Amino acid sequence: MQINLSNAVKFESRHNGPTEAEIAEMLEKIGASSLEELINQTVPESIQLTRPLDLPKAKLESEFLADFKVLASKNKVFKSFIGLGYYDTIVPGVILRNVLENPGWYTAYTPYQAEIAQGRLEALINFQTVVMELTGMELANASLLDEGTAAAEAMTMLHAVKPREKKNANRYFVDEKVFPQTKALLVTRAEPIGIELVFGPISSLDLTDPELYGVMFQYPNGDGAISDYSSIVAAAKENKVLTAFASDLLALTLLTSPGEMGADVVVGSAQRFGVPMGYGGPHAGFFATKEEFKRQIPGRIIGVSIDRAGNKAYRMALQTREQHIKREKATSNICTAQVLLSVMASFYAVYHGPKGLKNIALRAHGLAKLTATALSKVGLNVADHAFFDTIQIKMNEVSRERVRGLALGANINFRYEADSIFISFDETKSLEDVKSIVNIFATEEGKHTLTLDKLVEGLQLELPAALARKSDYLTHPVFNNYHSEHEMLRYIKRLENKDLSLVHSMISLGSCTMKLNATAEMIPVTWPEFSQLHPFAPMDQTLGYQELFTNLRTWLTEITGFADTSLQPNSGAQGEYAGLMVIRAFHMNRGEGHRDVALIPTSAHGTNPASAVMAGMKVVLVKCDEKGNIDIEDLKSKATEHKDDLSCLMVTYPSTHGVFEEAIQEICATIHQYGGQVYMDGANMNAQVGLTSPGRIGADVCHLNLHKTFCIPHGGGGPGMGPICVASHLAPFLPGNPLVKTGGELAVSSISSAPYGSASILPISYAYIAMMGGDGLTNATKMAILNANYIKERLAGHYPILYTGSKGRAAHEMIVDCRAFKEVGVEVEDIAKRLMDYGYHAPTVSFPVAGTLMIEPTESETKAELDKFCDALLSIREEIREIEEGKADRVENVLKNAPHTAKMVLTGEWTMPYSREKAVFPIAFVKEGKFWPTVRRIDSAYGDRNLVCSCIPVEEYATETELA
Repeated sequence: MQINLSNAVKFESRHNGPTEAEIAEMLEKIGASSLEELINQTVPESIQLTRPLDLPKAKLESEFLADFKVLASKNKVFKSFIGLGYYDTIVPGVILRNVLENPGWYTAYTPYQAEIAQGRLEALINFQTVVMELTGMELANASLLDEGTAAAEAMTMLHAVKPREKKNANRYFVDEKVFPQTKALLVTRAEPIGIELVFGPISSLDLTDPELYGVMFQYPNGDGAISDYSSIVAAAKENKVLTAFASDLLALTLLTSPGEMGADVVVGSAQRFGVPMGYGGPHAGFFATKEEFKRQIPGRIIGVSIDRAGNKAYRMALQTREQHIKREKATSNICTAQVLLSVMASFYAVYHGPKGLKNIALRAHGLAKLTATALSKVGLNVADHAFFDTIQIKMNEVSRERVRGLALGANINFRYEADSIFISFDETKSLEDVKSIVNIFATEEGKHTLTLDKLVEGLQLELPAALARKSDYLTHPVFNNYHSEHEMLRYIKRLENKDLSLVHSMISLGSCTMKLNATAEMIPVTWPEFSQLHPFAPMDQTLGYQELFTNLRTWLTEITGFADTSLQPNSGAQGEYAGLMVIRAFHMNRGEGHRDVALIPTSAHGTNPASAVMAGMKVVLVKCDEKGNIDIEDLKSKATEHKDDLSCLMVTYPSTHGVFEEAIQEICATIHQYGGQVYMDGANMNAQVGLTSPGRIGADVCHLNLHKTFCIPHGGGGPGMGPICVASHLAPFLPGNPLVKTGGELAVSSISSAPYGSASILPISYAYIAMMGGDGLTNATKMAILNANYIKERLAGHYPILYTGSKGRAAHEMIVDCRAFKEVGVEVEDIAKRLMDYGYHAPTVSFPVAGTLMIEPTESETKAELDKFCDALLSIREEIREIEEGKADRVENVLKNAPHTAKMVLTGEWTMPYSREKAVFPIAFVKEGKFWPTVRRIDSAYGDRNLVCSCIPVEEYATETELA
């Protein structure tokens, strides 16, 4: 046998599931002579690309990691004392290895199927408890994207819930000491919806102003100062003005909570609870408020309910008030959370407990106080306000610049403003750091440095009496039982074992693209060169990141067929909003600010109309025809009717129904004819890459879900990234940042807090593109279409497929119609729950059509896995047929009782009219590695009627024995 010395295994063959032999078998099954024939039958010839993608040659995994280490080395990891809501933190090793680097946690999907997500949901309940108890509020959600966007959500929610006496009030006062990146986000969000922002010192606040509906404070503020706002909040309540606080969870272990001061909303970031800075993200923002606002709070709330046996079970509560369900009536478009990061923060709180957290806070405060005392003795002008972890040294420009030079020489970053230097401390800093800082300032002042020993001996916590926390927090056993690493490891593992993820089986969610998150892509995420940089570090310390951004923007721009890309939006919903704000800015710059109508097909995801409303647009719905395509005549009629005020069309391509609409270029041309822009939702970009592009079909802007098409994992419901790519005429309006130059010369204000969004997960998409290359990416798209059509053919004759293209092909996903089964009492939910007994997560349920399943297999699944999934669905179809033929009871059957737990089948008398084996081992392959749901079907209505969203004692719930 001849030896081939260049026979290295390409990454593409690891990422794409089907082998050459399997491809041939699958093509035969679906009736196509070749892959090219299948693609030509699926993607309209008129929109197919005429040349291959112009991307660098694909790299081997080892080659990529070696080269990427060189790129990473161009980032300089200085000690950061910059603050502004971003702090160094120590990620406990037990959390780093067993959560952040563990695919059992990061490859899970959003917990819509709660019975197989109990571990994640418990961790999120813990997170909500931490937030509620530290902020002193009654209700918290399961996280938002970052502090700035959480503050913006607070502003708009308070506007929606303002008292009747203030129904016409639109003015919102923001303390000038709020973080600058947050203020920039408030500007972005306020202007399109008519909220008037007033920035100023608190001394200028006029609570008697009849136009004023809300006030926002930062606690501690941007200067590090802490103040008692109780009297202001009390006066605000008398004047029917609502109050929002941006706060710091670590500070609140020592300080009186905003809730105790009477706050209506408290927001912030949980980043310093064991989540790396990551040059800006991803981090878990938090949002806490009063229970009376439970139906207006943005994001997801995890609640406690009971399962069919009466056992405690967690679920996402109050889903009917989720913003994407409200559509154009929504006050927010947020439909996600930062689950992986909030899970990490919750485990950090569990591991350290209330005493440990307080000690970390005391240490940070102590180092800050020691530094302030020492610098005062050196003769520096240290601001004398009360503070937690941030001190302010007032200096003239010449002295400030000398300090900057000395600090940089010592690999230290401070925050520099017009007349001051700010120094923020965190848990990673030490007494040696204080000595270095004092030495820098003493050198600048021409004085000898101090010996700190005596100052250390007399160090005491001294906070103003009104601000010293007196209330307890985190008293639940979960925060007090797992402080040894062994116990913490076991707790993490117990929760992980309750959740189904991609480590178990295919997750075939239509529109959500749960593809392989390759290990080689994930490895760089925790490298210190990427994870330990502050988002506002000097640019010359971040050259590796800048190279990464430049290359990734170039690649994504090429893939989409556009002219430029912004990496700032840190979720798909943020990308939608950013794209619409860029369109809005384009019209306004042309003197056509009156263009405010967004045409949106009725099949669109609910975030589309919600985003349009947030961008100040009026939503006009466009009908779909019986084949699920946009009704061209209705589109033309609506475009003609609104020709003078048409802003844009929002379109998903391939359609939400899983079809490449052949009239897409005509649709885009119609919008352009009447002066509008075309926004393409990138949810289904997985079916376009290398075959067609948004630019090719005639769109002007699109967002990309990097957590779908470009391999960033879903993390159990977040993080995500939603960059926008634009045509040349929109490039000048790409979003900016107040502290770091980003975007175009006419940039819209910030979309996310950090200049490059969740920068530390961008290496994942970078790695995917670099290791696949242009041909590999194109082949991945072809495999996605092949896998979908193979499933479609295997299910043919058993389940109706609702929509297909003109040649009978699906795109990368399909809608399976289950509505006919209602005649025998079987709902689509029953099928979803029964799939758990087969070891599978359900496809997307009842979207975009009620009573259906939307299946997307992705290119990463092998034929063997596709066959197992199809076998499961076909077996379930036989179970339905047993009901149809009267062989199984309409009520007591395997579908209605699904899922079946181990406890259910192994304890007590078996009274079901079917066997235990049929319940839990319905097909041979299930026996090979059974995944056991830990709870039975959950009572959603009970949980909504009895809303509990924090840790409560187990004994408050009825047990299965008691109910029996």
